[in-house]
Amino acid sequence: MSAQPAGAAAGCRIDYTVNDWGGGFTATVKVNNLGDPITGWTLRFAFGGNQKVTTPGWSANWAQSGQQVTATNLAWNGTLGTGGSAEIGFNGTYSGSNSAPATFSLNNTNCTGTTDPDPDPDPDPEPGDRVDNPYVGARVYVNPDWSARAAAESGGSRIANQPTGVWMDRIAAISGTTGARGLVGHLDEAVRQAAGQPLVFQLVIYNLPGRDCAALASNGELGPTELNRYKTEYIDPIASILGRAAYANLRIVTVIEIDSLPNLVTNVSPRETATPQCDTMKANGNYVNGVGYALGKLGAVPNVYNYIDAGHHGWIGWDDNFNATVQLMCQAASASGASPGNVQGFIANTANYSALKEQFFTATTVVGGKPLREVAGGWVDWNRYVDELGFAQAFRQQADSQCFDSNIGMLIDTSRNGWGGSARPTQASTSTDPVTFMNQSRIDRRIHLGNWCNQSGAGLGERPKAAPEAGIDAYVWIKPPGESDGSSSAIDNDEGKGFDRMCDPTYTGNPRNNNNMSGALGSAPLSGHWFSAQFQELMRNAYPPL
Repeated sequence: MSAQPAGAAAGCRIDYTVNDWGGGFTATVKVNNLGDPITGWTLRFAFGGNQKVTTPGWSANWAQSGQQVTATNLAWNGTLGTGGSAEIGFNGTYSGSNSAPATFSLNNTNCTGTTDPDPDPDPDPEPGDRVDNPYVGARVYVNPDWSARAAAESGGSRIANQPTGVWMDRIAAISGTTGARGLVGHLDEAVRQAAGQPLVFQLVIYNLPGRDCAALASNGELGPTELNRYKTEYIDPIASILGRAAYANLRIVTVIEIDSLPNLVTNVSPRETATPQCDTMKANGNYVNGVGYALGKLGAVPNVYNYIDAGHHGWIGWDDNFNATVQLMCQAASASGASPGNVQGFIANTANYSALKEQFFTATTVVGGKPLREVAGGWVDWNRYVDELGFAQAFRQQADSQCFDSNIGMLIDTSRNGWGGSARPTQASTSTDPVTFMNQSRIDRRIHLGNWCNQSGAGLGERPKAAPEAGIDAYVWIKPPGESDGSSSAIDNDEGKGFDRMCDPTYTGNPRNNNNMSGALGSAPLSGHWFSAQFQELMRNAYPPL
């Protein structure tokens, strides 16, 4: 429902939407700068009734005097270029009527505006409408190409019907490569599988300039400065295809740029784990701007749900990394035409091995008179989280406290984090030595949390499932089991993929895994290529068992 324009100025537009539950409401305010770039802003408006801002709100400094409300920018969202926007909001209370403000001003310039008082807060979703959780009430696309490879393996038919992510890891993947169908082929098959019913199609967006600046195995085809090619040859064609009317009834979940933003938090100077490549990508801004462009362009398609990769607990769970990552997400979600409203949620543990739930200890479990997180050199090592479920739920709350919507959701990739088999502990250790206790009690059997490539002893995790826990939209298999993380020795290729020693079982490590052995399987092919030995090991160690 639209209100009369809130002024004739061409310099700004305010989109004011309300979720009203009677006596209380949540207001989302999108500030759109249509004039010259600004480096700081103040938004003013007046309520027509007795509405009160009841919380500090989010993504702005909020103040109210009588009916007058003022919001000023935070440090990370004060710069708005021409066409830029910031999405802010607050919770409020009222009695009587809850009419929208009649006028808005930005830096004392009157703005045009639209309002939505949410006359029907819980309408039945129509085909193509966005829903709160795209996985609820929907089946998920089974990639027939992956399914055929899985079924061809001994015992593989037990999981060949599971849904997995479709990866667009280079420009050529959009139209299709030898032996692999392109995006249109997958979407046409998804429409066939849907048969008129809700179906989720999971698409991995993975081709940033200077991709994966801290790991060579997953380097990409685009150089650090090729942001324009990323936009025009990669994101734009994908957005155009996703926007076709033939696919309007699919629920398209996009996983945005695995590992990219977390690398700018942990693997840049002056940290010991810094790489020159990550320093370059932080300095040139092409990760932030690339992610922002993808969010805005794909998020403009009504049936697309964007989830940004948020690393995993063993990477982002430390105090120095946790909130800094959320703040960087806010920056990217407000870059290159995007807004936090383009973000459906985040995904944890993509293509990784961190356990879903550590059953026998937490970071604060006391052994030997000291909480485990305070034990030097131990598995927890000052991290506040020991598993992906706890990390994901906490990350969601932190995102909500910053710039993102309170309904933000989380996905957890459980494709390879089961850690079953004979090595899986069945009870807590009885040792009073904290390091021994952790090593004997932990579900995650890796040598070190920093090990990420083709891990020996890993198993399939929880099967894909919608809404399994509070705040979790789904457990998903975004990394298709059986597809390699990287080659265990150098292999010439035309895919832009390098050789990373973390995929070499003889490698003795680096600062990112505290100079431990890599724990990788031998005889591995290039990343994304089929690795039969790994597939068999994942099935053998599956938990829950197959």
